[in-house]
Amino acid sequence: MSASKRKPTANSWILFLLVMGACLFIYFQSENVKEKKNVPLPTKLHPVVEKDKEKLIKRAKDKGISIVVTDGFRTFKEQDKLYAKGRSEEGDIVTTVRGGESYHNYGLAIDFALKTTNGDVVWDMQRDSNRNGKADWMEVVAIAKDLGFSWGGDWEFKDYPHLQKDFGLSIEDLKNGDRPPEQE
Repeated sequence: MSASKRKPTANSWILFLLVMGACLFIYFQSENVKEKKNVPLPTKLHPVVEKDKEKLIKRAKDKGISIVVTDGFRTFKEQDKLYAKGRSEEGDIVTTVRGGESYHNYGLAIDFALKTTNGDVVWDMQRDSNRNGKADWMEVVAIAKDLGFSWGGDWEFKDYPHLQKDFGLSIEDLKNGDRPPEQE
C-alpha cells in the first residue's frame, strides 16, 4: 500500500491531539497574560487617597473624635521589614503580605489610630471619647466607608487600623503597571 493511502493509526491520532492541545494551551495562556507596563512606582499617597484622608480626619474631629494616620505610603523595603516581624524578626505578626503585595506600596492605603486628649495614640476599639454611646473606632470606620474606603476589619485576616481605596484594581493589576486616575 502506498504512503498516501495509509489509514491513520491510533498513535498518530494521539500525537495529533497532543500537539493541538499544546497549541491551544499556549494560545489561551498568552491571551490571559497582561503585558506589564513600564511605569514608575508611586512614592507617596495617591492624590484622591490624600484628599479623602484629610476629609476623614476633619469629619472625625467634627464628631469629637481625634484620629492620627499612623501609616500611609510604604516602600517595598518597608513592607518587607514589617513582614519580617514575628517571622525572622522579633515582634508580633502585623501583616500577611510582602513588599509589592500591599495597597500601601501603591499609595492607596492608610492606617489610623485614635488620639487621646493628652496626646496618646491608642488602638482602643471600645473607646467612646465623645460620649455618644458609640465606639469612636467604628464611627471613624463608618466615615471612612462613606468616603469610599474599604476596611481591613471586614477581612478574614483582621487589620482593624487599615483603610484602602483600590479603584477596582487588584494587586496584580498594580504590579503590571496599572494605576488609578489622579482624580475621581
